[in-house]
Amino acid sequence: MRVELDEVDEQLVRALQHNGRASYEALAQHVGLARSTVMARVRRLIDQGTLRLVGAVHPSVLGLNQMGHVIVDVEGPALPVAERLTTLEETSFVTTTAGRFAVTAELRTLDLDTFAEGLARVQSVPGVRTVQVLTYTYLWKDPYFPPGPLGSAGAPVHVDLDAADHALTARLRVDGRASFAELAEVSGLSPGATRTRVLRLLDSGVVHVGALVRLTPLSSVHTMGFAVSVEGPTEPVARQLVELPEVDSFAAGMGWCNGVGSIRTSSQAAAFDTLERIRALDGVRTVESWAHLHAMKEEHDTAAPCPQPA
Repeated sequence: MRVELDEVDEQLVRALQHNGRASYEALAQHVGLARSTVMARVRRLIDQGTLRLVGAVHPSVLGLNQMGHVIVDVEGPALPVAERLTTLEETSFVTTTAGRFAVTAELRTLDLDTFAEGLARVQSVPGVRTVQVLTYTYLWKDPYFPPGPLGSAGAPVHVDLDAADHALTARLRVDGRASFAELAEVSGLSPGATRTRVLRLLDSGVVHVGALVRLTPLSSVHTMGFAVSVEGPTEPVARQLVELPEVDSFAAGMGWCNGVGSIRTSSQAAAFDTLERIRALDGVRTVESWAHLHAMKEEHDTAAPCPQPA
């Protein structure tokens, strides 16, 4: 069954991307509907598999200080290549695409050396002909992480995590809207103490609970990737880009272009309109785009986590 999202669904998704633990009362006020109606809509999206509400752990907390985007040209069918890429521990996002590129992926690793090692593993996958790489230097917009530079400079406020914190982050990564009572069961703390811990993790930026829209062939959501090359510094263009509500993410870096991002719309016409607005921005020299068809792997915070401290 094809999953259709109307304008109200889109408003709810964007609100939940900002705060996946927002109360139904707050969401109802946001869209101007009854609480019961909003609850039913969110539940429908979750039950249909369109939406997941997950807790994403900031990459630097896991020691993942290097990130980058890889586009893959293949020899022969793309699906076997994409399936093999999902098995690499460095990949946190793998999709099949329509356009000049057959497959795209995001890598998250400890540092630049391990990023290079991961990239070598991508290049050695049978069927991979060529790759083009952008190593991120700055996250300008992301549904799960605050904007800022990569590495220790972009880390959230330092928080010493104990066993209870690790248990809470693990549970939130599975269900970002788990109740404080449910979280207390895994933390070993009282519900009140658990609530304090969870709020500390959220406020410090260690964890962000957001809406993950499943990218499947049955979804009516149109998700496009794009790459921009700019004239002069990237920052002025990036500041314009992130103001576009349809732009879900944008990262600047070093490589074959100046930055890559994604847009999410409810129609092809809206996707084209957004790309046209990007092309018209001051400083944009070229825009290349591709349609994401199917996410083979989209667990944004599960790439190569560092062992927990003893």
